[in-house]
Amino acid sequence: MFYERPEPSAGIHRNVFILFKQLGRDTVITPQWRQNFNSRTFAESNNLVPVAAAYFNCQRERGCGGRRSE
Repeated sequence: MFYERPEPSAGIHRNVFILFKQLGRDTVITPQWRQNFNSRTFAESNNLVPVAAAYFNCQRERGCGGRRSE
């Protein structure tokens, strides 16, 4: 799947990148959509093992919503 950069429309959004080990090339079936994506189900159905993860929060520049520090 191609990379889509985080573009929250409002508020604070949580993002997670997970690196999986796969059995070989072209062994993963890519999901048709990303809405309500479940990484655990995806890993189990494709025989993947999680190796590493990174987590971050982001929010829209000059956006509305979310916590503000003034």
